Amino acid sequence: MHDMLLIALYAFLGAVGAGLLGALVLFVLRRRSLTVSLTVVAAVAVTAMLAGTLVVAWAMFLSPHDLTVVTTVAAMAATVSLATALLLGRWVVARSNALTLAARSFGDGGSFAAPLVPATAELAALSRELEATSAKLAASRDRERALETSRRELVAWISHDLRTPLAGLRAMSEALEDGMAADPDRYLRQIRTEVERMNDMVGDLFELSRIHAGTLVLSPSRISLHDLVGDALAGADPLAREHGVRLVGDSVDRIPVEVDGKEMSRVLGNLLVNAIRRTPADGTVAVAAAGSTDGVVLTVTDGCGGIPEQDLPRVFDTGWRGSHARTPPSGAGLGLAIVRGIVEAHRGSAAVRNVAGGCCFEVTLPAAGA
Repeated sequence: MHDMLLIALYAFLGAVGAGLLGALVLFVLRRRSLTVSLTVVAAVAVTAMLAGTLVVAWAMFLSPHDLTVVTTVAAMAATVSLATALLLGRWVVARSNALTLAARSFGDGGSFAAPLVPATAELAALSRELEATSAKLAASRDRERALETSRRELVAWISHDLRTPLAGLRAMSEALEDGMAADPDRYLRQIRTEVERMNDMVGDLFELSRIHAGTLVLSPSRISLHDLVGDALAGADPLAREHGVRLVGDSVDRIPVEVDGKEMSRVLGNLLVNAIRRTPADGTVAVAAAGSTDGVVLTVTDGCGGIPEQDLPRVFDTGWRGSHARTPPSGAGLGLAIVRGIVEAHRGSAAVRNVAGGCCFEVTLPAAGA
């Protein structure tokens, strides 16, 4: 028993010495290739075995012939192990290099394509993650391009919408200043109208900037949806009379909602104004609200004749006004973008779909207490 303990101690001391030496070598070569690290690990394992074997053989006072046999066997095992580790390291490094080249392609703006050569389970998992990341980056680039297009359109349309009234204001003010205005009161009323319209435009821009910056602060309270819709219909009635459009709001359930009354009034006002302006005379704009499994659904249906299918995904984009809407009466194209921003700030959603004779804007809000 004493001899076995002594042999175990000698073997342990020899292996520990080899292990410490290998750890030191790994630390020095920690920034080198994976091939070098695998070779060192294999060398440490073989050296530890060889050192333990030789120490035990020396302690057992083997004959020179037996000691030579043991040393030769251990050396052959060490040679095969090192060669195997070297080949394995080169194989893994080659797959890593192929993965690096593939990853570089989508980092430069392209898409990631996994190497066709077989790889280890870890490298295969990394390839799948890179493919998923590449798809997300492609979607992000598409969104960025769409947003940039919307910004450019918005700047162009806002510039157009501001330039026209400013030119009119300048002409009218010069006419009043020179005493050339035949009807000064009419000029003053027109100036006031243009100033109010530009003020509304600036207000929309400020509201949209707050939404995009995430600084829109809501003050929710429990409100009856029936009362909220009733106030919005009353506010939009003069515009509807001017355009000869009928407003219908008989299908609004008395459902409580927890919303910011001021902001939701703006949502309903924008939807109603948008619907009235695009509905021909003698047409109807209908407002309905009812509970659903998703919460509370509020709809505004107009008689605009429908929106082209290819334009439906862009309706709530900033600056979108439709291909035919390039004139100031259509607004700056911010109303529906503000609608979506306010609704999403209430943890709701806004959508649009075509119906017979027009389109239906649908706002879904969480139920009170949800």
